[in-house]
Amino acid sequence: MRTNKNLVLAAMVFAVAMTFIDQTIVAIAIPNIQKELSLSATGTQWVINGYLLALSALFAFGGKLGDVLGRKRMVLVGVTGFAIASAACGLTPKGGVAEAWIIFFRVVQGATAALLFPAAVAIVVASFPLRERGKAMAIFFGISGGLTAIGPIAGGFLTQWTWRSIFWINIPVAIIAVVLTRIACPEDEPRPEPLDYRGTALITGGMGLTVLGFEQSSVWGWSSVLTWACILVGLVLMLVFVRYELTLKYPLLQLRIFLDRAFATDTTVLGLMSIVFVPFFFFGSVYAQVALGKNSSQAGEYILWFFIGFVIMAQVGGRMLDRRGVRPPVVFGGALGAVGFFLLAGKLTDLSLGAQSFYIALAGAGLGLMLGPASTDAVNRAPSTSYSEVTGITQTARNFGASLGLAVLGAILISRNDADVTGALTKHGVPSGVAHRIAASFSGSAASGSGSGRSPALVHDVQLAFAHSTQTVFYIMAGVMVATFIVAVRWLPRGRMETAEEREEEYATTAAAPEGTTFR
Repeated sequence: MRTNKNLVLAAMVFAVAMTFIDQTIVAIAIPNIQKELSLSATGTQWVINGYLLALSALFAFGGKLGDVLGRKRMVLVGVTGFAIASAACGLTPKGGVAEAWIIFFRVVQGATAALLFPAAVAIVVASFPLRERGKAMAIFFGISGGLTAIGPIAGGFLTQWTWRSIFWINIPVAIIAVVLTRIACPEDEPRPEPLDYRGTALITGGMGLTVLGFEQSSVWGWSSVLTWACILVGLVLMLVFVRYELTLKYPLLQLRIFLDRAFATDTTVLGLMSIVFVPFFFFGSVYAQVALGKNSSQAGEYILWFFIGFVIMAQVGGRMLDRRGVRPPVVFGGALGAVGFFLLAGKLTDLSLGAQSFYIALAGAGLGLMLGPASTDAVNRAPSTSYSEVTGITQTARNFGASLGLAVLGAILISRNDADVTGALTKHGVPSGVAHRIAASFSGSAASGSGSGRSPALVHDVQLAFAHSTQTVFYIMAGVMVATFIVAVRWLPRGRMETAEEREEEYATTAAAPEGTTFR
């Protein structure tokens, strides 16, 4: 039976949609979750970062399982597991167990997403010829991004009913994904080989400890031995992982693929841009609710502007990849993202969404241009039997970047808040100890002032102080995009990749041509 490649694409879009939706819908609802479950500030951040960390740590293993055990099987297992973990998150009990419960099942969500995403990307790539992959992956990431935009909108409305429904919304999406996957996707041939469990333990431990050190730096402090012990031990474990993998016949990751300069650059680009991409959802949502005084539904509009730019330019980037290669969309996207975040940062202190909306969309447009082309070009450089494994490599870099970005930028925001927001509160007579606690909470209770009897001047000063703190973070994001642009300009190759068929055709044409004929 001939595979309908467009139906395959639709099935995989639904399969990964849950993972994209969860990255934004949870960010919108996080103040409500924190309030109802009485989560600590660190625990609140780990509701998001635990998910990202599990993705980062297990993507490599998930990619390998897709190639070894079968991609269709891993998609079905991943979708089903993600749906079950989502239901459990929605059933989080109140009380002392709440924080551990929701963080645990968020980690399970991340782990099951790590199983399904590499396999889903590999199925799409294998279903389309090389010259159509840019367009197909643009649709894949563009529609997924469009569905992600449902997160802020749906999250805002659902949270007004109950925050628990933001997790339950994944269940009908999972049912559609399972049905379409069973109908559309052919059974693929597994590639039996030993699984590298020791390598999995090393990379999981290395990434986990490194991000833990950065994440907890806001609590433990940068002078803490524990902070630096986690970071340094994590980095050492990752170095041990690299050395160990290079000695194996069947490693978890074929690290020698990094000798391909284009692949190494694609992966670096994905890691750098991810320091900005997912963290923006969290910081943008908190900024909209604290500095702009929006409710959770209105805060969704802030992130929606980002996805308007992202979805439109994702389609442009895919077509540029097919016609001109990976360099133009990634270079232009890096420049556009840097300009967008820089101009957006400058407008944060205006405390007006209208003044920022164009720049939010501009920043999203830059990332939309880059994501699909860099991901697709990296997979194109792998043999067809290793699509899932190579996707595991690139997505490991991407999600590790996101985890690291959230941890580092979160620590910077907390530090800036301690100075800016505390200063604004103490200026109005709030005791220093109380001001410090409010500044660290992210809850925005001081900024809202609703029903609290606080003066408009106090509310405005706190909102402005939080905007200044967020401004620091967004300027750093602009700097990261400048670094991404420089990497792309310096190391990405020019021109399109050639298919094996095109090379053979060119060779045959040259061999058959009359003597003296020249070719361009």
